[in-house]
Amino acid sequence: MVDLLLIVRLAGRRIALPAHDVEAVVELDGLTPAPGSADHVAGLSALRSRVLTVIDGIASLGLGRAETNCREAIVVNSEGHTYALLVEEVEDVVEANGAPVPVNAPIGRGWDRVGIGMVEADDDLLLLVNPHLLIAAPTAQAA
Repeated sequence: MVDLLLIVRLAGRRIALPAHDVEAVVELDGLTPAPGSADHVAGLSALRSRVLTVIDGIASLGLGRAETNCREAIVVNSEGHTYALLVEEVEDVVEANGAPVPVNAPIGRGWDRVGIGMVEADDDLLLLVNPHLLIAAPTAQAA
């Protein structure tokens, strides 16, 4: 069961992330381009003497690009590397009202790849997203 959830807004949608997957919530000061990187990589940034690969959450979903002024991010350690995942807004940490339930219908382009269930929190039913799947390179989508 997911106990605590981080509620964020990504691509205009309010979603939940398992709080145990999130190392920190930060506001990035600068972003350095990373030529030749994957399309969903927004660039590199520094945090407490560490270099972070910054992932554009919207680009990872295949839904465009984050606005250039988007600097709110969550820090996630995935497969031994530390990433910053750009989100539009970080709302709050809340307790889940119960265990996640499976998603039994298509959620939408991009979301189907990263959604791992639906979870109720604060009288709202939210898509539970695996941040490690957002960080991973999106696979080619069939047209």
